[in-house]
Amino acid sequence: MGHPQSAETTSLDISQLEQQLAQGSLAGADLTGADLRGVDFYRAELSAARLGTANLQQVTLIGAELAEADLAGASLAGADLRGANLAGANLTGADLTGAFLHRADLRGASLAGARLTDVGLSIALYDSQTCWPAGFAYKSCGAIGPGAMLNGAFLNTANLRGVDLRGAKLLGAYLSGADLTGANLDEAGLSGANLQRAFLTGASLRHARLSGAELQRADLRASDLTGVEFDMVASIAGADFTLAQGLSERGRGQLLGRGAAELDVWNSLTRSTTRQSLAAVEPQSD
Repeated sequence: MGHPQSAETTSLDISQLEQQLAQGSLAGADLTGADLRGVDFYRAELSAARLGTANLQQVTLIGAELAEADLAGASLAGADLRGANLAGANLTGADLTGAFLHRADLRGASLAGARLTDVGLSIALYDSQTCWPAGFAYKSCGAIGPGAMLNGAFLNTANLRGVDLRGAKLLGAYLSGADLTGANLDEAGLSGANLQRAFLTGASLRHARLSGAELQRADLRASDLTGVEFDMVASIAGADFTLAQGLSERGRGQLLGRGAAELDVWNSLTRSTTRQSLAAVEPQSD
């Protein structure tokens, strides 16, 4: 079958398009201005596709690959984009009224001038390169990124690997079992947060606030703990600090000053006690 780019996109036969979807990728396809209502794009490969001004109202795009796609001026009202990868996509001027973008990846995407009335953005990912419409309160919309207001959020077991959460407010947030490997949590407010069994391997927590945080069996191996105070942490029982960076002598003393009921707890994942892990930390001079 020929490449979809050769089709007349404004008068596509829906059954033909769905056949093309079933047989392979539509990456880079030119679907500019096409009426795509009724097409099922579930987990479709549409990276770098040209979909500017296309009609995608109410269309299913769950888990679709739309990285670097051009959706400028597209109508996506009521579309289901849950879990879609829109990293680097151009959504300038798109109509996303009532669309579902839960867990979508919007890092590096442009939503300048987009219509976001009643859009669902909970646990969608954004970063410092995401361009939002002027005046849109993206920090308090439930999305995850720098400066996000996520106090009390339920993020248990969430996949947040490498996410930029610098300066985010996560007071009392539920992050037990969350994968924050390599995440940037510099200056994040984590007071009272539940980080039990969270994966923080290689994460940056420079000057993060952890007062009252629960760190039982958290994996903090090779994390950056520069400027973190541990005197008011709720519990470190079974937490693993092996090769943590930036831990001051004072901070290490605060940790080692905890009772044996916390320091001698075994972490079944890392196969170390908290006390043993701290023995492998080279503290910085205060």
